[in-house]
Amino acid sequence: MKILSVVHGPDVRAELFQPVVARGGHALDEWSFSWGRRPPRPLESYDAYMVFGGAMHPDQDAQHTWLPEEVAWLEQLLADRRPVLGVCLGVELLARAAGAQVRRLDEAEIGWIDIDLNDAGAEDPVLGSLPRRFPGLVWHHYTYDVPDGAVELARTDRTTQAFRLGDSCWGVQFHPEVTGVQLEHWIADFEDPPPDPDGLRAETPHKIGAWNELGRTLCSAFLETSNKLLLATR
Repeated sequence: MKILSVVHGPDVRAELFQPVVARGGHALDEWSFSWGRRPPRPLESYDAYMVFGGAMHPDQDAQHTWLPEEVAWLEQLLADRRPVLGVCLGVELLARAAGAQVRRLDEAEIGWIDIDLNDAGAEDPVLGSLPRRFPGLVWHHYTYDVPDGAVELARTDRTTQAFRLGDSCWGVQFHPEVTGVQLEHWIADFEDPPPDPDGLRAETPHKIGAWNELGRTLCSAFLETSNKLLLATR
């Protein structure tokens, strides 16, 4: 398959997912609506899409004038039932494209926090590859309503963490793609510091290895499911 990675900053790229895509024999291109140049190939020519996070927020159209174009593109992906996985900002933009409300949290949700799959999540072909409960890395200032017609798949105590819309769209609020190096860059970012940087640094070495295994598992499940969907439509 030909996969497009849509990114929104230098420290929020495919990271852990890129070698998983390569080992599966797929090709991965990277591109951003914010770059102001054409993608490597026509957007509609890709087989599946991954939309990652960013320091911006899903309602900041005035500050990031390319956001409405990206949302309109996501609306078309949903209409065409193209395989897509949104992560953090990516899931928030998918929710917006599907007509759901996105809004700022009273307090950001940042750190290693337990995430629970519900029954629908446990049975899902992508999220069901994960345990029913796991400590996940979350880092978000916004949340979203589950879109009409979508199925919620996972939650923390405070927020929804995943949904599936139709049979080809998945979004996760947590960060299955994050590596230890990537996370250290986030912690060191003075523009968006975590509430307890020392605590997060101390906790991460004990959890990042198992978390990365789950991230690889989730990415593989998305790729396998996407490939089945494509074969079924040919």
